[in-house]
Amino acid sequence: MFAVIYTLTLVWLSAYSLQALILALLYLRHRRSAPRAAETYPMTWPSVAVQLPVFNERHVVQRLIDAAAALDYPADRLEIQVLDDSTDDTTALAEARAAYHRRRGVNVRVLRRPDRSGFKAGALAWGLAHTDAEFVAVFDADFRPRPDFLKRTIPVFLSQPAVGMVQTRWSHLNDEFSPLTRVQALALDGHFVVEQTARSRAGLLINFNGSGGVWRRACIEAAGGWQDDTMTEDMDLSYRAQLAGWRMRYLPEVDAPAELPAQMEAFKRQQRRWAQGSVQCLRKLGPAILASRLAWPQKLMALLHISGYFTQPLLILLLLVTLPLLWTRQDTPGLLMVLGVASLGPPLLFVIAQVALYPNWRQRVRYFPALLAVATGLTWSTSRGVWQGLIRWGGTFRRTPKFKIEGRQGHWASSSYRLTPDWTWLGEVALMAYAVATAAVAAARGQYALLPLLALYAVGYGLVAASTAWQGAVAQFKIYDRSGLATS
Repeated sequence: MFAVIYTLTLVWLSAYSLQALILALLYLRHRRSAPRAAETYPMTWPSVAVQLPVFNERHVVQRLIDAAAALDYPADRLEIQVLDDSTDDTTALAEARAAYHRRRGVNVRVLRRPDRSGFKAGALAWGLAHTDAEFVAVFDADFRPRPDFLKRTIPVFLSQPAVGMVQTRWSHLNDEFSPLTRVQALALDGHFVVEQTARSRAGLLINFNGSGGVWRRACIEAAGGWQDDTMTEDMDLSYRAQLAGWRMRYLPEVDAPAELPAQMEAFKRQQRRWAQGSVQCLRKLGPAILASRLAWPQKLMALLHISGYFTQPLLILLLLVTLPLLWTRQDTPGLLMVLGVASLGPPLLFVIAQVALYPNWRQRVRYFPALLAVATGLTWSTSRGVWQGLIRWGGTFRRTPKFKIEGRQGHWASSSYRLTPDWTWLGEVALMAYAVATAAVAAARGQYALLPLLALYAVGYGLVAASTAWQGAVAQFKIYDRSGLATS
């Protein structure tokens, strides 16, 4: 029984690794095949509403509004909506900054709802009901869009009427702040440089990433609007729009800088929310994808895409079943070694992204082992999100706090937004101990080939648990610290 579970888990995990390999190869094939962002401007620009959903963002709300007000676009065709659900002094800061820019001739409004129902999806829908703009750009509080953003994205819609959404690449304001932010940058670059480019140019379904994108209003309305029954309203709407016949475009050459979470607990919260929402999208949209007129490769890649967080509990299951497998002296089928080819996908994907973006890519890819360790250590936390996505709809949107950290400057420990971990990090400690025990049995049984994987489990869970505990102490006692991986 244990050998069967082990085999099926490996096969399932290999499907996701194979997906990464396919996307890396598709990227290499199509990286120069699509037209770049439009460089010719129309005689008359369409109306655009820039929506800035915020909730308790005192550190960054002024930066966000300033960046939106600096967008290079005709003033009479642009409006900026600060969709403020805050319960602290963020509202006063936003009102003051909006008033400042209004005196400069910029159309900025702070819109407040009667309640926070629907969270971000509800705020975006509320804002849409208060504008008649033809296009809507969305930026989360941690973003600082460049002035030419709209003039590089809007022309795509004007030349292609079937395009309902244009997504741009996320770049990073603070990737050099700590080992944790470097790891996140490495992971996000793989997604935005390789995965999104490959999907878009190979005719596969892509997702709106929640920020740094522009929507055609008609597309939002035709697809059913913003809905709050999942925690990833961005993925939900973009998939519904594509199933309704709209096309999505991705522009990797246009970037939107954003702040990466500096706290391990904040990063875990973000990943847990994304995991919960993507599983909810799978439950909601999976039958529609299977019943659609998409070609079977499109359906398969779409299902692998939105079910990607299943890798998290699968990795835990693989660890848990290894010890009884060793204890009962069972062997896994040798045929599974062939599936090792698929494991080349993720590292190839990440390396390609670094080579495409950075002259110093050799230095940046040195963090790949840390990325593997952190990704493994996060599986306990993220699997909780997968479980919540399986058993319920919607949920409470717990935001990822931002601290206005740019480059190497800034800190989070003195902010009231800092997070303190709950008891669940002890699960990572328990899994670390289990991995160490399994490694000891593997060594005693002469199964040395398993030791590197078991070491990765032990180091990953230990690293994430130690970082969570250390930063929890930093947050509790307000110790200055800018470490992301418990290195201080």
